Amino acid sequence: MPACHFVVPRLLRTPLTLALGLALSAHAVAGDTVDDASKRDRAKDVDGVIVVGQRYLPDYNVRTTRGATKTDTPLLNVPQAVTVVTDKLAADQGVNSLNDTFRYMPGVGTAQGEGNRDTPVMRGISSTGDFYVDGIRDDVQYFRDLYNLDRVEALKGPSAMIFGRGGSGGVINRVTRVADGMNHRSGSLQLGSGLRRRGTVDFGQGFGDTAGFRVNAMYENSESFRDDVFLKRYGINPTFNVDIGNATRLVLGYEKFHDDRTADRGVPSFQGRPVATDPATFFGNPKLSRTEADVNAFDAVLDHRFNEHLSLRNHLRWADYDKYYQNVFPGAVNATGTTVTLSAYRNDTTRRNLFNQTDLVWTQGAHTVLAGLELGRQVTDNFRQTGTFAPGTNVVPVSNPNVNVPVSFSQSATDADNHGVAKTAALYVQDQIEFSPQWQAIIGLRYDDFRVDLRNNRTGQLFTSNDGMLSPRAGLIYKPFATVSFYASLSNAFQPRAGDQLASLNASNASLKPESFRNREIGAKWDIHKDLQASVAVYRLNRSNVAITDPADVTKMLLVDGQYTQGVELGLAGRITDRWQVMGGYAYQTGTITTTQSATVVKGNRLAQLPRHSASLWNRYDFSDRFGAGLGVIYRDAIFASVDNQVTLPAFTRIDAALFWTLNPSLQLQLNIENLGNTRYFATANSNNNISPGAPRSVWVSVNFRY
Repeated sequence: MPACHFVVPRLLRTPLTLALGLALSAHAVAGDTVDDASKRDRAKDVDGVIVVGQRYLPDYNVRTTRGATKTDTPLLNVPQAVTVVTDKLAADQGVNSLNDTFRYMPGVGTAQGEGNRDTPVMRGISSTGDFYVDGIRDDVQYFRDLYNLDRVEALKGPSAMIFGRGGSGGVINRVTRVADGMNHRSGSLQLGSGLRRRGTVDFGQGFGDTAGFRVNAMYENSESFRDDVFLKRYGINPTFNVDIGNATRLVLGYEKFHDDRTADRGVPSFQGRPVATDPATFFGNPKLSRTEADVNAFDAVLDHRFNEHLSLRNHLRWADYDKYYQNVFPGAVNATGTTVTLSAYRNDTTRRNLFNQTDLVWTQGAHTVLAGLELGRQVTDNFRQTGTFAPGTNVVPVSNPNVNVPVSFSQSATDADNHGVAKTAALYVQDQIEFSPQWQAIIGLRYDDFRVDLRNNRTGQLFTSNDGMLSPRAGLIYKPFATVSFYASLSNAFQPRAGDQLASLNASNASLKPESFRNREIGAKWDIHKDLQASVAVYRLNRSNVAITDPADVTKMLLVDGQYTQGVELGLAGRITDRWQVMGGYAYQTGTITTTQSATVVKGNRLAQLPRHSASLWNRYDFSDRFGAGLGVIYRDAIFASVDNQVTLPAFTRIDAALFWTLNPSLQLQLNIENLGNTRYFATANSNNNISPGAPRSVWVSVNFRY
């Protein structure tokens, strides 16, 4: 049944309002789950008392986002394709890694990332740097966990007006759980296939009416269906909130995260297909293949409301990353398919990020105006070494490729040893205009002054780039009904020559203009009912200013139009009935190289990792208050492993299932079965000879508890 939670300014509190608020708040806490209690409708001012409606919101659907506009905006009013995976959906599917949340996002794929990093593929463009946490850049190459997750937002198409450089195919924004002055008592234990062993806890405590503490923590020590592959990670994320006066709130947070695992680059190819071998077979030396990441991050968020029309938000984030990566991995298979050549390298990266965003939001009449300033400084050190083998020891039989051969690591003539400093200063302004109940618009412009100084420590050479980038955005929305919107939008994004890892500057490209991305999109969104939303988007994304070697003079570079992607995306999320929840969609996408850029990147080739057809649908049905079941179907069309189009990963269909048994309000048992039909498939690739087999049938049990 409906419940309400009252947040009453101290100056307006009377015995009557306090009694009413406490009574209704107690009812909400007693009747709602912890997750439900943390999700509120937008506030309404009724005679000076802020009344916040609370009801049983759908677990798989959210109605508003800050990520797309930096203001609390209904998804129905965002002229952009946005897919959100909630923490409840991730929990029901039993997934723990960010890459796994992409499965049910229409049009979002994933690449292998050399077995050491998250790598989404959005609208034909893969990225290792377009990640954000609570709207702040989180761009080091590592695997992200979900232990402190509230939701994941995939904002598709160029999003530079909000997020700055990069974001060419879209961005992934993680929204984390923070202290909110409420009590939280929950946790989970997982055991299952691949010796999965994992535990999480979420503890929160309110202190009076003005402060609260919350800590999310996780530990995992697991193995894999792949031979000699392990995963060890832990994380802890305490946050603290305090109300300073009646109109100001401060939230402080710190995260310590550690991820240590085998760097697994999968299997090679033979005659245009992944090599025929047991899915568990490791190619290379697992004992010398390891990736480790440490993240230490501090956040401070200050929200202040001057009056009912004007508010300010300041977010400061300092993050220290330490990433180590070493691997012995497969290369080409010989002509007879009997031996494979191994290669090896190691890389160390440290990065220290400092970002500050200040957003001022003014609401008056038909306008919601955002004006903001972002300042950032990133200091990066890269050091790479190449592995060398004793003569003949790096050619191993395909029938027995898991070897323990010694490798020596030292710098080759081209290995990186550099120190870089990147500085960002950005101004942006946006106006959300409501011309009438039927017509709305979003118009925005951002200017980034982005400078990179990179020093080659081996030669002493200094490279500098200084880019001034304008990122416009315009969207028009027509709402024939309150629950239906049609939109058209245009947006641009830019990728500086330093690349998404800030280490790509050299003498040839330092003076070149950034790569440019232009997205044109039309779409529609429909709130079928209050808890179920459907969407469709049609887009075309063009990539230009791609640097290639001049065929007439190899000492020069040319900028050309490089590629385009176009497609249709359909999405569905929410409750069909009170007992039936769904999440999924369908995407049709094509992408083509438009100018020959090298001997292998040839005009007319299809983009890598881009299926023409892909579809997914997850269902959860609750037969009663105690028993429920989940069923998911994932289909992916055939894809090319590389843009040379020489190796194909076959199409596949996979079925997942789950059972849910609530023993009492404090204890639930959950059984997940991934790949129910034990389908043989290949999930991702990094290149023609680094292809990841999909996991065979896997089963695990979760114990979810509240206390």
